[in-house]
Amino acid sequence: MSYKTKLLVLFFAICTFCAYSQTQLPSVFGDNMVLQQNEQVAFWGKDVPHAEINIISTWGESAKATTNSAGFWETSIKTKKASFKTEELQIQGSETITLRNILIGEVWFCSGQSNMEMPLKGLRKSKVLNAEGYLQKSDNNHIRLFNNARTANVSPSFNVNGKWQESNRESALSFSAIGYIFGTRLFEKLNVPIGVIESSWGGTKIESWIPKGYLLKYDGIKFSDSLPKEQNKQKKPSFLYNAMIHPFKNFKVKGMLWYQGESNSGQPEPYYDYMTDLISSWRSQWENKNLPFYFVQIAPYNYTKFKKRIAFNANLIREAQLKVSRDIKNTAIVVTTDAGDCNDIHPSKKEIIAMRLANIALANQYNFKTTNFRSAILERTTIKDNKITLKFKFQKGDFFITQENIKGFTIASSNQKFHPAQVSFSKDKKSIILYSENVKKPVAVRYGFEDCFESNLKTKSGLPISIFRTDKW
Repeated sequence: MSYKTKLLVLFFAICTFCAYSQTQLPSVFGDNMVLQQNEQVAFWGKDVPHAEINIISTWGESAKATTNSAGFWETSIKTKKASFKTEELQIQGSETITLRNILIGEVWFCSGQSNMEMPLKGLRKSKVLNAEGYLQKSDNNHIRLFNNARTANVSPSFNVNGKWQESNRESALSFSAIGYIFGTRLFEKLNVPIGVIESSWGGTKIESWIPKGYLLKYDGIKFSDSLPKEQNKQKKPSFLYNAMIHPFKNFKVKGMLWYQGESNSGQPEPYYDYMTDLISSWRSQWENKNLPFYFVQIAPYNYTKFKKRIAFNANLIREAQLKVSRDIKNTAIVVTTDAGDCNDIHPSKKEIIAMRLANIALANQYNFKTTNFRSAILERTTIKDNKITLKFKFQKGDFFITQENIKGFTIASSNQKFHPAQVSFSKDKKSIILYSENVKKPVAVRYGFEDCFESNLKTKSGLPISIFRTDKW
């Protein structure tokens, strides 16, 4: 080996050691972050093998860890009650890292595809209603935002590409409109610091967000062992989970918000199982089997401009989402039949969606019971003579507001031909009676199974009911 070669080898060895020996934290731990109050909050990082790690907080708690042979360490530290007092954390290893301007409050995690990703400034030609009203009051250093950049990976990553920022016009403008409005609503009601993490990517299927181990049981899923260069790498199974979910590990959050489904409309059959696995895998990662998981039913849109069958499939996605909300504990669905746009797959009514998500969280996690937050659901169907009666389960104090020309209800006999139904209401306004002179012996009902359905059925709470069907034709 020549002298020059030896110098190069030594140089690269020194560089490798320096990079390896540096105390590292994933970027979710940084200046301006919000930590979940009154919890044992997980911390982890990298350093040289067998190094002692000490974490010291300004609120009086501390923690210790020792790196393993690969240089990884993890521990947890107790947080205090929410406060507007800024705190600091010092992580002492082979180097010392000081994290400043930390708040302790409530933290929520948002993910999905473009309707979650859509920022307050809008997405291409699609706008967000009342965005300017939120931007005018966006200077609030008690609300913190973590906007995770798009990235994909073959295997689970250590880090993400994002940072915590105080809320101001610039940071809010590029942040998820749903996530931001949700956060401001919580702040207004709870009067504690709020942290919102957003990690989403438009045009992605749910399989991209599920770990590989959960997908192996499905036939037809093709996994890739290398990161493709083409733009569609984000559509590969598990790649977004690896790069945009796994790095957050079990960073303590109060709950999850999810808005996705449009990209699975071409193949809706497995969506219920996929979504079940998504929730289960994320709860497992966050080490909380009861972690709240609230999601948005995909909004009305004229899918027939692509393929006619897709319009029906989109309703099967909505149907699967509704079933998940009924079958899995600590989940809830936001119905959107009154908040879509048949000509825009990115509807502008993000404020409605965010407020409904916030009302669910306020009721379930923070004991605010003054507002109805759950849409009525079909409880029982009875058939007598040539009429079908639908009994709905409402939250206390809610009921249908009677009106004429209700859209969306169709009924069919055993010939499977659906006809529009006339709608009337029971005396208690909690049941709907359907009739059609074209259907003498009705056996099935569908509501909202149209190319693009926008509801005009009103309730006292203002919450619409979901599309549904009683058949499996």
